[in-house]
Amino acid sequence: MSEPRTLLRIDRVSKSFGRVRAVDGISLDIRENEFFALLGPSGCGKTTLLRMLAGFETPSDGQILLDGRDIARTPPNKRPVNLMFQSYALFPHMSVRANVSYGLEMERLPAAEIRSRVDAILATTELVPFADRKPEQLSGGQKQRVALARALVKRPRLLLLDEPLGALDKKLRGAMQLELKRLQHEVGITFVIVTHDQEESLVMADRMAVLKDGRLLQCDTPHAIYEHPSDRFVADFIGVMNFVPGRADANGVQATNGTKITGKVPATLSSGASAVAAVRPERIRLFPSPDTANRVAGTVEALAYQGLDLQVHVRTALSQKPFLVRVTADAADRRPVAAGDRIELGWDAADVRIFAD
Repeated sequence: MSEPRTLLRIDRVSKSFGRVRAVDGISLDIRENEFFALLGPSGCGKTTLLRMLAGFETPSDGQILLDGRDIARTPPNKRPVNLMFQSYALFPHMSVRANVSYGLEMERLPAAEIRSRVDAILATTELVPFADRKPEQLSGGQKQRVALARALVKRPRLLLLDEPLGALDKKLRGAMQLELKRLQHEVGITFVIVTHDQEESLVMADRMAVLKDGRLLQCDTPHAIYEHPSDRFVADFIGVMNFVPGRADANGVQATNGTKITGKVPATLSSGASAVAAVRPERIRLFPSPDTANRVAGTVEALAYQGLDLQVHVRTALSQKPFLVRVTADAADRRPVAAGDRIELGWDAADVRIFAD
């Protein structure tokens, strides 16, 4: 199967504001019909990069190639790109239909074409029953779909989404993540979303890029980044990770308390170098079998019941922070633990990731 065609190429793009380097030499290829996420903490440069894609900022260096054409200095209204804001920015005095058709009317398209395209996108976004309502008569999720319909009806080559679900409550946000993914698949348009929400990226994105201090740290599928983070920052930022500081040796890390953590050591990490061993909470087992590669005793410090699972905080001698262990609700019911219990934790060598500290 051939690789999807590259739609957007970000080639060594930088942006400086005075002495501040907001984006620092980022290069990315984004494929046609891909759902791509730009992810990172506040101030990492993701919004500045999005604004350069939209045309609201001009790169200090580099090229932005859309379909092979450099659009870095093309005005926003002259590029086949649309931007959906977090605030939705709906016209309160207009109906849903009027909000969606507004952009097409500004292009002075024939009335019949406008009506046809609006009807089609209202059906795709399941907004037909609300076509005559005003924004104040809609729920948060319905407003989000109106803003999306308004952006999609213009048939952009590229749709940019700036924290589009940030205004929604947790339950609705989860539902709209799947809705956005469905709509993107149906309309066949490349989506680039900016978010600081790791879960949002893991659910929706085909691939994602993790940024820090204006630089690209890792670009890959959500599964690859979660399971094989490139460095300690990515490991800590995506999901939850337990870290054990120490020194690298031939087949793992010697923790500061002398305990050996077995795992695969990167070729770039020399023996004796300062290092951390990392393991995800869901990879750790309570009451492990004797042949488990890594085992450590600890004391249950706290429990956090979350319905689907139980988070167990265990104090060990391996690190200053308690270990976080995620146990399924079923497993917790079969063999319950309580605060103050002395227990043993264990995990396999294959589940350990080792990074330079």
